[in-house]
Amino acid sequence: MSTWLVTGGAGFIGGNFVLDAVHSGVRVINLDALTYAGNLDTLATLTGNPAHVFVKGDIGDRDLLATLFAEHRPDAVINFAAESHVDRSIDGPAAFVQTNVVGTLGLLECARDYWNNLEGPSRDAFRFLHVSTDEVYGSLGDTGKFTETTPYAPNSPYSASKAASDHLVRAFHHTYGLPVLTTNCSNNYGPYQFPEKLIPLIIAKALAGESLPVYGDGRNVRDWLYVGDHCSAIRAVLERGRVGEVYNVGGDAERENIVVVKTICALLDQRRPLADGRARESLIAYVKDRPGHDRRYAIDASKLQRELGWMPSMSFEQGIARTVDWYLDRQAWVNRVLDGSYRLERIGGVA
Repeated sequence: MSTWLVTGGAGFIGGNFVLDAVHSGVRVINLDALTYAGNLDTLATLTGNPAHVFVKGDIGDRDLLATLFAEHRPDAVINFAAESHVDRSIDGPAAFVQTNVVGTLGLLECARDYWNNLEGPSRDAFRFLHVSTDEVYGSLGDTGKFTETTPYAPNSPYSASKAASDHLVRAFHHTYGLPVLTTNCSNNYGPYQFPEKLIPLIIAKALAGESLPVYGDGRNVRDWLYVGDHCSAIRAVLERGRVGEVYNVGGDAERENIVVVKTICALLDQRRPLADGRARESLIAYVKDRPGHDRRYAIDASKLQRELGWMPSMSFEQGIARTVDWYLDRQAWVNRVLDGSYRLERIGGVA
């Protein structure tokens, strides 16, 4: 049985990845600080499963990391741990630098020291996979897509902190030989996503019949990636990717934000009509755009397809319908997540 150290494994993408990994026969050491976006409810089905070892802690705690490496002897590290919301990075960039840059540096140093003491096949097989974002590339015009060679041009404190962590991962490979892999993904959606992000936020507010805030003119474009497809891509890169390489992961599903919102409205109108019969599109309210809002992202994932044979299995129409149904069926999970510290507001309104 392989053992993986997964950081941030109680978050949205990390939690989905951990569930899939354990159910496929991997032993997971799950390190998560349980900040507002971390939620053990996501991992409830793993309670009592000896293949899942949860540890509450920070990737910046080097003593804890050294203990985990020594005790559990992982075959790989998959780093999901990050502050990840652009709006929050506008309000408080320091936390993003601390976790995404300083924390990643500590994790890299501990992984390097552990790897240096491995011998034979264990040393050869070890991998450090860093999960990053397409936002490090900046903003696109009306045409073109991000490739693995697109120059970095981050435009928010969040994307700048992720760009810095990407560079550190690259540097540890070229300087120390650490066998690293990096994935840069497009916007994820699906089960267990914290309701500050666009899709679960709109689902929650539309269900309640509340105003649906859309930044600017709503024409910003994102490439949407179903989280299950993202997890399968990470597995493919971890198992077959070339050491030192970067792989872009996209869903081939570009949509304007306003189209996403209207799609959710239509799905909810079909499933849970409002008592007064109004169409939920009437709840859309355009609000002041956030500072530095990138206009368009689009991922060219052809390298991943060409080298590793991966392609997304979920169309946007399939994925968004499945996501809406998941949230409708799990309102108890949503209510437990919303502990009062976050009230479904749009944040990040100050420069």
